[in-house]
Amino acid sequence: MELPFKRIFISGGAGVIGQEMTRRLAALNADIQVLVGDLKPQPADFPTQFQYRQGDLNFLTETEIGAFAPDLFIHLAATFERSTETYGFWEENFRHNVQLSHHLMTVQKDLPSLRRVVFASSYLIYDPALYNFAAVPAQPRSLGETDPILPRNLTGMAKLAHEIELRFLDTFRAQQFSTVAPRIYRGYGRNGRDITSRWVRMLLAGEEITVYGAESFFDYLYAADTAEGLLHLAAAETVTGIVNLGTGRARRVSDVVDVLRQNFPGMRANYVASDIPFEASQADMTLWSSQIDWLPPTTLEVAIPEIIAYERARQATTAATEAKAAGHVLISSVSAKVPLAEAVKHAAKRISPGSKVIGGDLNPQALAFYYTDEQWITPLTNDDNLPEIIAHCQAQGITRIIPTRDGELAFWARHRTALADAGIAVLVSEPTAVQRCLDKLEFSTFGQQNGLPVIPTSLNIETLVNHQTEAFVVKERYGAGSLSLGLNLPYAAAVAHAQTLEEPIFQPFLQGQEISVDGYVSRTGKVHGLVARTRDVIVRGESQVTTTFHDPALLARLTPIVEQLGLYGPFVLQALLTPDGGLHLIECNCRFGGASTLGIAAGVDSFFWFLQEAAGADLNLFPFQPAPGPLRQVRAAADVVMPAL
Repeated sequence: MELPFKRIFISGGAGVIGQEMTRRLAALNADIQVLVGDLKPQPADFPTQFQYRQGDLNFLTETEIGAFAPDLFIHLAATFERSTETYGFWEENFRHNVQLSHHLMTVQKDLPSLRRVVFASSYLIYDPALYNFAAVPAQPRSLGETDPILPRNLTGMAKLAHEIELRFLDTFRAQQFSTVAPRIYRGYGRNGRDITSRWVRMLLAGEEITVYGAESFFDYLYAADTAEGLLHLAAAETVTGIVNLGTGRARRVSDVVDVLRQNFPGMRANYVASDIPFEASQADMTLWSSQIDWLPPTTLEVAIPEIIAYERARQATTAATEAKAAGHVLISSVSAKVPLAEAVKHAAKRISPGSKVIGGDLNPQALAFYYTDEQWITPLTNDDNLPEIIAHCQAQGITRIIPTRDGELAFWARHRTALADAGIAVLVSEPTAVQRCLDKLEFSTFGQQNGLPVIPTSLNIETLVNHQTEAFVVKERYGAGSLSLGLNLPYAAAVAHAQTLEEPIFQPFLQGQEISVDGYVSRTGKVHGLVARTRDVIVRGESQVTTTFHDPALLARLTPIVEQLGLYGPFVLQALLTPDGGLHLIECNCRFGGASTLGIAAGVDSFFWFLQEAAGADLNLFPFQPAPGPLRQVRAAADVVMPAL
C-alpha cells in the first residue's frame, strides 16, 4: 500500500487498533513521520522511529500539534463500556469521547498542513430496532449507511455527534481537507478489552467462561484488518462522509465458542439464558466495495489462535510491572507547599488520570497533605534510609519523585542513579551542579572562572573593600539566606551583622531591579523554557506579588549561561538588572521555587515536562509556549472548605 501522506497524527494509537496501525506504518519503509498520542504509556514494541505523546489529549494545544504539522489525522481515541453502560460512565464518555473529539478538531481545523481526517465511528449509531430481536434470529440484518439512526448508548451518541461536527466543518473546510467516518463493526484483537480476549485470558487461567446470547450474530472485525482498512480509506481521498467497515459476514457467538474449544479442548462454558435482546447485525459493504479494492480477510479461525499466542506471551507481565508503568508521583518535603502540590496533581492528571500524587513529609500534620491523593510520613533523607525509601516507593508504585527542599537535594542527587536502577526517576540535577547552587560562594567562583556575570562573593569583606565597595550584602553561605540577609550595609554594620550568622559571605551592594527567572533544563542539558519576572512584593524572602515581563534579548543572553551550570529540571535564577543595562547573577536555586507557579502559568511547564521525560518522551513534542502577555501572581492566604472525611 502507498500512502499519499508524510506526517500522520494518530490519536489513541496505543489501543488495539492503533498498535496494529503503527506496525503497518513502520513496515512501509517509507519516509513517513508518525505522532501517536494516548493516555496509556508507550507500548514496549512501539516503533522507535515514531514519536509518542503520553497524556490526556484534551490538553493538546494548537501550537503543539501545529509544530508537528500533520497532513493526515486518524482519530481512534475513545472510551467505551462493552456491556450496559454504568452511571459512572456519564462523565468519562463526555470527557474522552464528546469533548475530546471536539477539542482535537478545534486545534487542527485551521492547520494549513491538514489534508485528510479519518474518524473511527461505530455501527452503534444505527437504530437498534433494526438488528435487535426478542426471538432467536435466523440470519443477520445487513445495515446500510442510509438506514435509520438512533444511537443505542452514550458511546454511539458521541460518535454521531462528531460525525455531525465533521459534516459541519466540511461546509467550511472542504477545500482544505476531506473527512471520512467509517462506522466500524464488532472489534476484537490482540490486547483487546473485547469479550473474545477476556475469554482467552480466563481460559488460560483455567477458569470457566460464561456465554450469553450464543445465538446472536455479530460482524466480528479483527483489529489488524480494521487498521489495514482505515489506511486504505485514508489513501482514498475522494471517499468522504459515512461508510461501513466490517466483514459483511456475521458469525454467531457460538462460532466464537467453537473456535475457542478447538484451541482449548478441555474448556468449560456455562451457557446462560438472558432477557437481553438477541443481536443480529452485519455491515452492508456495498458502498465500501465500490470505492475500495480491499475487504477484511481474517476469519475467527485465523484470528483467535493469534490472540491466544499473544495472551500467553503477555502473562509474563505482572501486575506490579503494570502498576509501575502507570507511575505515581511523590512530592518530598511537601510541608505547606499547597500551590506546588496542586500544580503537580494537574500535570499528573494530564498524563494519566489514574496517577496518584503522594505527599511526603516528616511532619504528620503537614498542611499540604490535605491537597494530595495520599500521604506518607517519610523517614529522614539520609543514606541509611535509602533502602527503606526505595522499598516503599516500589511497594506503592511510586516511579517519580519531586524534591522540594534545599536540605534534601544533595541526598536525592547522590542517589539518583540507584533510584533510576530501581525504576524511580528523581527531578534533581547531578551532585556537582546541586552543590554549585547550594553553596553561594562556589556558585560565584564557578561563574567568575567561566566568564559568567556573577556578583563577586567572598568570605572576607576586606577583599571587597579593596574593590572600593561602599555598601555590602551579608548573607548565609548555604540555604535560604533571605531571613538573615543584611542589605545595603556600610562596612561596620556589615562586619557586625556577619557576627550573627553561622557562615557569612559578603557581596558588594548593587543598585538595580531584582528579578527572578524560572526555567527548565531538559535531560539533553538544553534550556527548554525561560520566563523572567519582577519581584514586586517580597515577604520572608519569597515573592508575594510577582509579574512576568517580556525581554527576548535578556532571555537569549541567559540561555547559554544557564546551560553552563549543568542543571537538570526546574530552577530559579536570581539576578539584578542595573540602570546601565548590566546583568548581575546573584544565585541559582536548582529546584522549583516558591513563586514558580507563575512560571507554569507563563509557559514553563516544569512538572508536566518532567513527567513526560520520565516516561521517555522527547520534549520537542512539547514546545515552550510563552504566555502572550504579562501575568501577575498574588500569593495570599485563602480559606478552603472541604468535606471532613
